[in-house]
Amino acid sequence: MLQSKINELYQTAHELLYLGVNGEPIYVDRFSQLNIEVYQQVEALIFKYGSTAEEEASLCVALLAGYKATLCNHGDKDEKIQSILDRSWEVLEQLPANLLKCRLLVACYAEVFDEELALEAHRIIDSWGYKKLPEEEREVIEDLRNLEENPYPWSEVEE
Repeated sequence: MLQSKINELYQTAHELLYLGVNGEPIYVDRFSQLNIEVYQQVEALIFKYGSTAEEEASLCVALLAGYKATLCNHGDKDEKIQSILDRSWEVLEQLPANLLKCRLLVACYAEVFDEELALEAHRIIDSWGYKKLPEEEREVIEDLRNLEENPYPWSEVEE
């Protein structure tokens, strides 16, 4: 039950984050609807915990994606993101070097830009070799590359 809600949040946040990227027009009603859906889903899951390390990691990835995607904020967004990061630090140590761990590392890196997180994600990516990668692996590689090449939209720029 929890895993289906986690997957639903991740998919909705992903849709909102990539709305219009494929060249299709962005309609304000769809954007607003997705923004509200993501916020409601995040708020419904923020105080839930996974029953396994993998489920907890999936939940942290989905919550971070949700907060990244939504514009809604009732003044406590930063505190909630920090609580998710704290949970992530605990669960990262329990995960094997796989796609889920790499996703969580990249999601955390997007928040704090700690080079150690990026280096660990690169070690996992390097272990995948040069085979034809599934879409999920290609996506996490692209996300990491975008964050490393373009950190300014997510970080403060000195005036």
